[in-house]
Amino acid sequence: MIKDDIFKELERLQDKGYREMQITIIPTVDAGSIIGVRTPALRALAKEITKRDDVALFLDDLPHKYFEEDQLHAFILSGMKDAEKCIELVDRFLPYVNNWATCDQMSPKVFRKNKELLLGYVDRWIKSDLTYVKRFAIGMLMEHFLDEDFKTSFLTKVSKIRSEEYYVNMMIAWYFATALAKQYDAALPFIEGNKLDKWTHNKSIQKAVESYRITPEQKEFLKTLKRKA
Repeated sequence: MIKDDIFKELERLQDKGYREMQITIIPTVDAGSIIGVRTPALRALAKEITKRDDVALFLDDLPHKYFEEDQLHAFILSGMKDAEKCIELVDRFLPYVNNWATCDQMSPKVFRKNKELLLGYVDRWIKSDLTYVKRFAIGMLMEHFLDEDFKTSFLTKVSKIRSEEYYVNMMIAWYFATALAKQYDAALPFIEGNKLDKWTHNKSIQKAVESYRITPEQKEFLKTLKRKA
């Protein structure tokens, strides 16, 4: 069975030292579910699994038991060429995502040429109560809608999110820092107008100031906008 074949290969690829590091940086995942396989090896394995006639059996077998299985799932979807099938499978998989790594490393290339299709799902995902569904939605807006397809309404949509979840708020901050780098004039009023909660506001400025894409003058001005306790 494909599941057994995958597990045997994951065991073969295990790096115990890497596993210990992963346990510390992915705290939302049960340590017992982490095998410890490096990302390049997982990406290569995902390409091999994609060629199998029974790959659908693996993709349908949710939830997965191991973190690396979730990673493989994300990488397989990221390489799909059929946009409608891909987004259908992403939508099915997202509720099972339980960590920032799987969420952030799932980035289907096919979405680049199917942005209207993606946007319809983003509008639904961003309203989800599930941490990583919401985080993924914000990530898709950051990845695909801060350049030629940018609209100020996307900034408004993200600025209205209020969450107690660290991994949601961190993604909002990352989004606004990237928006300041790419769409400074449009994003700045959201910072000047205190449209974000205080923690996310300050984290957005911090990340923007750390960016090489923002000018020294912009960085100095942004520092003056930090909110104090």
